Amino acid sequence: MGTVNRLIVIVLFEGVDLLDVTGPPEVFSLVTRESVERGGYEVVLAAETPAAVTTAAGVRILPDTTFDEVGVRAIDTLLVPGSVEVDGDGRVLPVIEPGTVARVKALAARSRRVASVCVGAHILAAAGLLDGKRATTHWSTAQRLAADHPAVRVDPDPIFIREEGEVWTGAGISACLDLSLALVAEDFGEPVALRVARQLVMYLKRSGGQSQFSVPLEPVSPTRRIEDLRHHILNNLDRRLTVPDLAAYAHVSDRQLTRIFKTELGVTPHAYVESARVEMAGHLLETTDDTLERVASVCGFGTVDTLFRAFRRRLSTTPGEYRARFRPGPA
Repeated sequence: MGTVNRLIVIVLFEGVDLLDVTGPPEVFSLVTRESVERGGYEVVLAAETPAAVTTAAGVRILPDTTFDEVGVRAIDTLLVPGSVEVDGDGRVLPVIEPGTVARVKALAARSRRVASVCVGAHILAAAGLLDGKRATTHWSTAQRLAADHPAVRVDPDPIFIREEGEVWTGAGISACLDLSLALVAEDFGEPVALRVARQLVMYLKRSGGQSQFSVPLEPVSPTRRIEDLRHHILNNLDRRLTVPDLAAYAHVSDRQLTRIFKTELGVTPHAYVESARVEMAGHLLETTDDTLERVASVCGFGTVDTLFRAFRRRLSTTPGEYRARFRPGPA
């Protein structure tokens, strides 16, 4: 019996992000070597014409085929990268070219599975492929994706999301590697994906449940008082951080504190504190052997039960499951 390769088609267009295009093939190319089974992937780059495409990085890429030529084949995975441009006001906008959207929609109909990388989710959404589905994208364009496509349930937090109907969306540019490893794990099993990850000097630890967004990196507040308060929170997670405590520290009323948090950070003080505590707890679970009691205490949860409820609420998992999934194994 001959070798059977799964056909992966990566969409090319002018200005596409380079790593979106070149990152996934690096992962897929190692499958044949690391898998004991026959087969792997056939990766082809498809564009409107055979002419070289200039990426956002200025590097020119030659397509392997055209959309018309590959459109007659049975496609296993259609991978849609993205691109952004910055307008005169400094806003980051996704590039959505109608011709590319139409081609993606047509090719998706011939594909078993469709996946977007970074802001490529905007192209999938424009093609109607995300309607009624939960999806993610790079955090910088998540609000625009939600505004432009109300039928899409946008979640800017996960590294990637898999939805029914074999539709995957990935977050930031480097998350294309995590998404690619997840596709390999689905197709060939986690042992193969782990071996591929080791060859790439990566940990097979991040999944759709892990956040792409770090609390300390959230958009800063223009109010110096709230910025000082945010740093106070992050440096004192093991202490009492109720709304009255925080309001007293910031020298504002409870009501004013809540209003400022909602206006400038988009969340309540309680939600912000809990997110920071969950992130710190996740870091400890990934990097230490601390008991759950110790983690709960250090992060200000007080009890293990409170820690469990916060993880369920924020990450849809338990601290134990999080540690088992995301803590790096031995090299």
